[in-house]
Amino acid sequence: MSKRDYYEVLGLSKSASKDEIKKAYRKLVKQYHPDVNKEADAADKFKEIQEAYEVLSDDQKKAQYDQFGHQDPNQGFGGFGGGGADFGGFGFEDIFSSFFGGGGGGRRRDPNAPRQGSDLQYTMTLKFEEAVFGAEKTIRIPKEETCETCHGSGAKTGTSAETCSYCKGTGEIDETQNTPFGRIVNRRPCNHCQGTGKIIKEKCGTCHGAGRVRKTKEIKVKVPAGVDDGQQIRVAGQGEPGVNGGPAGDLYVVFTVNQHEFFERDGDDIYCEMPLTFAQVTLGDEVEVPTLYGKVNLKIPAGTQTGTRFRLKGKGIKNVRGYGQGDQHVIVRVVTPTKLSAKQKEKLREYAELDKEAKTEYGKNKTLFDRLKRAAEAFKGE
Repeated sequence: MSKRDYYEVLGLSKSASKDEIKKAYRKLVKQYHPDVNKEADAADKFKEIQEAYEVLSDDQKKAQYDQFGHQDPNQGFGGFGGGGADFGGFGFEDIFSSFFGGGGGGRRRDPNAPRQGSDLQYTMTLKFEEAVFGAEKTIRIPKEETCETCHGSGAKTGTSAETCSYCKGTGEIDETQNTPFGRIVNRRPCNHCQGTGKIIKEKCGTCHGAGRVRKTKEIKVKVPAGVDDGQQIRVAGQGEPGVNGGPAGDLYVVFTVNQHEFFERDGDDIYCEMPLTFAQVTLGDEVEVPTLYGKVNLKIPAGTQTGTRFRLKGKGIKNVRGYGQGDQHVIVRVVTPTKLSAKQKEKLREYAELDKEAKTEYGKNKTLFDRLKRAAEAFKGE
């Protein structure tokens, strides 16, 4: 079962102040404390209230919740906007009742009760640098908006909806069947009012009775610094409008990050390859290395081998949740020249001759290992 919105649990709007959050929490705690409230679900509500207050009273947790909701940004995105099974607005109790319920004992839903609007999902493509440093982007999404002409009622100006005479405003009709197994009552949405419990005789000319109109809306989205490919943020209240005065749903923005031509990302760390010549790694050098924050000087010790890694501390990516900053790792790659001038070839031949002489001289002076090996062989001969 998905968790309820924490603001909804405390009966607050998303703009509630810290004092309002505390006041609402104290009031609800007194009302639902298990020692005072003996209702069957009081303990569960009390636990839910405590969990909501624990998050909303903590500035860091509240900021994270306002941005990401109940979802973890490192997890994949799943099922927003009605991705799960749709039972036409009826809960489990209604379905259970239609098969087993006998009509009188099942709990009816109120068709006119406020209901939260559906969530929406939008996929945003970012440049590598935008994901690293953050950005403010304006997106355009098609969504339903409350009709400004009828203010969501669906009725023509100066008129109002009437209670459905068929279902008496319940939005449901019971059908009784006598079967060999006994009397069965099937409950279904009223087909005269489509389950709303109301009949609109004179419909609004703008929305034609729907109470909503489809529009393309521009929304500003603040991309947090350090966001990674596949992560998401929540833009509160930018989903579909609520029903019967209920709160709007949320917009979830999922990020796709383009690759960089030089840097590669692994979590909060950055990796890059630095091509160096044979002379640079052999004799040592000081080179300029590009980073996300500008160029820095890196000292290459003499005798550095290809594949050697150097770490530039703090030159990686800021963690999206504020947990420190990554590093940059520079990997040395020795480049073998493909085209040489006559003079370069001559110098390399001189080096090769010198190298050959060095190896011959080395052969005359046996290593400690060779001497030990020869001594062991002599000992065996004795």
